[in-house]
Amino acid sequence: MAADAPCLDVRDLEREWRDALVAKDEAALRRLIHPQFKLVGIRSTGSVAVNLAQWIEALQRMDIASLEVRVTECVALDNVIVATVDAQWKVRYLGQLIDERVLLTDVWVQEGDSWQVVRRHSSPVPAGVKVD
Repeated sequence: MAADAPCLDVRDLEREWRDALVAKDEAALRRLIHPQFKLVGIRSTGSVAVNLAQWIEALQRMDIASLEVRVTECVALDNVIVATVDAQWKVRYLGQLIDERVLLTDVWVQEGDSWQVVRRHSSPVPAGVKVD
C-alpha cells in the first residue's frame, strides 16, 4: 500500500459521511459510524458529548444547507486512522441558524474490511485563524 493510500481513503470516508449527513441516510451513517461512537464538542458555552443514538436523533432535527469538509492531515497506524478535518457548515437546528467553521479530529478504526469512525472531537475555529 502506498504511503498516501490511508489518507486518500479517509478523504473518501469523510466525503461519504458528509453526503450521508446531508441526505440524512441513517443506513449509510450506521455503516460509517462505530456503535461506540462519541462526539465531543467544545464551545464557549461549555462542552457536550453525545453517543451514536443521540447524534442520529439530533440529526433528524437538523436542516443542513451546506457542509464542506477538507482533510488537512492524517496519520495511519495499523487499523487506526486519525484525521484532522477543517469543516464549514450552515445548518438550522432547533430553530436556530448555525454558520460555523470547526476543526475536527476523527478517529477511524478498521473492523474487518470496513472503516468506521469511533470518536470525533469538534472545536470552533475563530474568525481569521488559518488552518493548514
